[in-house]
Amino acid sequence: MKLTPESCILVIVAVATVLMWVPYILARIATRGVGRTLANPDPAFPPDPAWAERARRAHANAVENLAVFAPLVIVLALTGVSTPATILACKTYLGARIVHYIAYASGIPVVRTLAFVTGVGATLVIAAVLLGHA
Repeated sequence: MKLTPESCILVIVAVATVLMWVPYILARIATRGVGRTLANPDPAFPPDPAWAERARRAHANAVENLAVFAPLVIVLALTGVSTPATILACKTYLGARIVHYIAYASGIPVVRTLAFVTGVGATLVIAAVLLGHA
């Protein structure tokens, strides 16, 4: 089976999501050192910088949203549904998740929320197209 545009975007979203831990782990290494970063968590360790904690939460949010987005894209591929709307929705989702991560880590609340809502909207478009093809 050949990758559809939506499936290709899903791969990019998955890779971006899996790499989102890198900045906050590097910050933790800079703050605590390699040894303490690799050790079991201890309340005596210095806290992560605020931006790194926000990046960690943005990463968790990305994983939570990927759990909804990915199955819908997989169903698109399995059913052979690919429309301009689903392609645009997937591209929009990717952009929204990247903006969300950057805005969240940077502490930009309104942009973060708008990016989140945009990603949810894109996911709902995919679901609506699938339900319309049922």
